[in-house]
Amino acid sequence: MNHITIPSPALTPIVEVVAAVILQPDGRFLLAQRPEGKVYSGYWEFPGGKVELGESLLHALERELWEELGIHVRYAQPWISRIFTYAHATVRLHFFRVVEWEGKLMPREMQAVSWQMPQEIAVAPILPANGPILQALLLPPLYAITRASEIGIESALQQIDRALQNGLRLLQIREKQMGKDKLREFAGKVLAQARAHQAKVLINSDAGLARETGADGVHLTSAQLMTMPRRPGPEYGLCGASCHNTEELYAAKLLGLDFVVLGPVQSTLSHPGLPPLGWRKFASIIRDYPLPVYALGGLGSEDLIIAQEMGAQGIAMMRGAA
Repeated sequence: MNHITIPSPALTPIVEVVAAVILQPDGRFLLAQRPEGKVYSGYWEFPGGKVELGESLLHALERELWEELGIHVRYAQPWISRIFTYAHATVRLHFFRVVEWEGKLMPREMQAVSWQMPQEIAVAPILPANGPILQALLLPPLYAITRASEIGIESALQQIDRALQNGLRLLQIREKQMGKDKLREFAGKVLAQARAHQAKVLINSDAGLARETGADGVHLTSAQLMTMPRRPGPEYGLCGASCHNTEELYAAKLLGLDFVVLGPVQSTLSHPGLPPLGWRKFASIIRDYPLPVYALGGLGSEDLIIAQEMGAQGIAMMRGAA
């Protein structure tokens, strides 16, 4: 298993690096092979390079993609940052999603390039620092949360079916007022719907029920997150968590979770006692964060673009899921 080490900056200088996840509308992304003469030659990675002294991250990204691939960045979103220690250096990789560019893509360093799909990577070997990013690419931009206790089971199932037909691929069953037997039955119906669309379903707070029903993972509450000594084992599948502040984000990072949900960003009926973060604070506290983050709280699908501009994986929502 690849191990991410966070060294002391006083002991090991950290090299700042930008990396571009260049995306096509169909979900393909670009990998480049390190040419001969470079460290780890032959390995595949996301295009990018070192940030020069006094250079902003975005300027470094634009410069590197012009120098390496001959393209001009038109629109790039900040995304995930991860620290990784190689034998020769410790690097902090700042990943950007590049969704618009212009120019004819032309490898200028004689490096091989290849468009890949997240579900089926056909090149190897890949630099180990990029492994978590490949996993994050499998996560969709929308994360829906059920509310059957509020609107009724049949209405909820109809809403979920519409959302799945409209492209929803990640869903959390969160029904704190529902009895265990009824919840088990409801989960079975939701899982049957989701399987027909190759969507994934997580169970809120109950890892045992998630495993019993064959769900794709568990979503931890913030209270669980702060008391768990380690994340649930791989047999439980995906593991996400709800966070509201930097302390909870830090706990999720230490556990090595697959993603987190952070909010509320705006005022919301489901968390009336929590003051909203607002977009500025949301962006500030996830800057340089190593896990994918979904924004939550009073949001709908129309907020997806601004969420991703702020560095989020996407948005999580209850009332906007249909």
